[in-house]
Amino acid sequence: MSFSTLKEVLEYSEAKKVPFWEAIILDDMRERGVTRGESFETMRGMYQAMRMADEDYEADLRSASGMVGGDGAKLEAFSQKENRLVGDFLTSVMEKAVKMGESNACMKRIVAAPTAGSCGVIPAVLLSYAEKREVSEEKMVEALFVAAGIGEVIATSASISGAEGGCQAEIGSASAMAAGAVTYLEGGDNEAIVHAAALALKNMLGLTCDPVGGLVEVPCIKRNVSGAVNAVISSQMAMAGIRSAIVPDEVIDSMRRIGKLLPSCLRETSQEGLAITPSAQQVTKKLAQKS
Repeated sequence: MSFSTLKEVLEYSEAKKVPFWEAIILDDMRERGVTRGESFETMRGMYQAMRMADEDYEADLRSASGMVGGDGAKLEAFSQKENRLVGDFLTSVMEKAVKMGESNACMKRIVAAPTAGSCGVIPAVLLSYAEKREVSEEKMVEALFVAAGIGEVIATSASISGAEGGCQAEIGSASAMAAGAVTYLEGGDNEAIVHAAALALKNMLGLTCDPVGGLVEVPCIKRNVSGAVNAVISSQMAMAGIRSAIVPDEVIDSMRRIGKLLPSCLRETSQEGLAITPSAQQVTKKLAQKS
């Protein structure tokens, strides 16, 4: 990718007089040597795979560890209750985030966005948005290009790997990507898009990667819910005109530095944090007995 900072994307977009998403598709065409149509159809395939993964959720499935499965169905049932504190949209976001994460843990087909561990964030936000606003598939694909551009910058300037930068690099990155994408869908300009991403990422800085038993299940799946809801509220702040006091690219750079400061025991090794609690140790012991 030609862009290593969000500022470069904005400058290119302004120079070419194209929206954020189009700056990304033009870069993809140049980088991969593909036509505009080929690039767009590749991204459309990603969107359709997300939709299919959501539709194919199976409430009765359980992961091999037994820790995961069925919670998505609980949220679906909860959505029918009238005494909920949150509205239909956020309830849908929560439900879809859990369902996608559970499908991943149960070895079903998902889209790593940007990773398998954070696969629920972007689909939860965008699929819920498409249902609420009845947006065309073309527009949703454009939003995915926005998300992809933000993700590529983060991957280039920092990291999207939990093993390298902690969960902030996975759920945090996904949340920033989703925030920028939904801001675009809401009619936000390029400035609003990058500030929504920054606001979302700031809320995730320092998030550790401490999976129980080394599996992408606990606490990963519920963190997808937090990342997805965080993306929505960050986008709404940006749409209200709120801007990050810290320059968006500086937020990304901060995530890179923080990731390097995190000890290895908090970067996907399951040697600290939630992974060594008594509850987690019981799960780990049971897993060892099964193997």
